[in-house]
Parts: sequence; structure tokens; C-alpha cells
Amino acid sequence: MIVMEVAPKRPSGRPRSFDREAALETAMRLFWKHGYEGVSFQQLTAALGIGAPSLYAAFGNKDALYREALDRYADMRGASDLSFMEDARSPREAVRLLLDGTARGLVDPAGEVGCMLNTGMVASHPDHEDLARDLAQRRAQFRALLTDTLQRWVSREHATRLSSYVTAIMQGMAIQARDGFCQEQLQAVVDEALKAVPDVSAPSN
Repeated sequence: MIVMEVAPKRPSGRPRSFDREAALETAMRLFWKHGYEGVSFQQLTAALGIGAPSLYAAFGNKDALYREALDRYADMRGASDLSFMEDARSPREAVRLLLDGTARGLVDPAGEVGCMLNTGMVASHPDHEDLARDLAQRRAQFRALLTDTLQRWVSREHATRLSSYVTAIMQGMAIQARDGFCQEQLQAVVDEALKAVPDVSAPSN
């Protein structure tokens, strides 16, 4: 819960000391912790220490700020880079690298609990349908990237099915982290999930 204080009036426009990157980091953490609809415009301006005109000047509206926060989160979490999986000797080893990292990241004390991409706006007000579609598309892009990566070891068809399975596990783990699962409990989920992933060597070319 965020306790808001009444801030003194500020002149319109961005103050000279405004740090856009720091403000974006703060906004990302608020959205990550509370979700899009759980953060009001007033909470954003209070947490960022700026007035509404400054927020509009820096980011546009709340929707645009949320999208930038999603981009920052995705970059920080490496959602578009699965190259760390490529040296694995089998699909099981590759998926273990991904899920082990997920288990650690979901409860990393340096961040917020859960996953901004996997749990953000699963349900939302109809007025925010565009943002919900944006998040769904980001998740689809990650599934496609994982499918491409898994083709190092299995066929395209198998990789597609395996990608859907693995991302479903990741989404479930994100919710369980929100429910209070610790890393040890999440790791037990990973260990069980890996039993369904083939442990075969990459086919030779």
C-alpha cells in the first residue's frame, strides 16, 4: 500500500533535476508490484515526485508509461535473449537453465515478487483492452522465441508444443510466487516439470 502525502504545487513542465530513467524505474516497480490498474495516476505522480504536467511531458499518458515500463522490464529480465540456452546438450538441460533462472528471478529480493509480463493484466477493464492485447502479444513473442530456440534439439512441431508447455509452467510459477512460494518450493515445481521434457542430444547436421 502506498501512503500518499499532499505535495506542494509545482510549476508546470519538467523540473531541471528530473531524472527520466530513475522515474521510469520507479514506475516499473510500481506496475510490477501492483499491476496497471492497481496504480493510480495520483500514486504515480506522488512516487515520481512530479506533477501531472511533468509526467505528461516526460512520458505522455499512463498507458504510454506502462508500455515503457514493460520494455524496461523485458530488457532487464532478458525476455528477448535466450542465447544462454544454446550451449545446452539437450532440450531438458536448456529448459532447466530457463526455469532455474525463472525460479530465482521470481523471488529475487532485488526486484518485486512475480513476473510483470506473465501476470500483468490477465484480467482488466474493457477500457484497457489495447494494453491487455499488447501484453498477450509480448507473451506470444516470447513463446515464438522459445520455439525457435528449442528447434536446436527437436522438430518445429515438437518445439511449438514444448514452448507452450514451458511458458505455461512459467506463468503458473509467477502466480505461485505471488501466493508466497519461496525459491525452494518453486524449484520443486521446476524439478517436476522437467520430467516431461525429453533428455536427448541435439541432432547432428
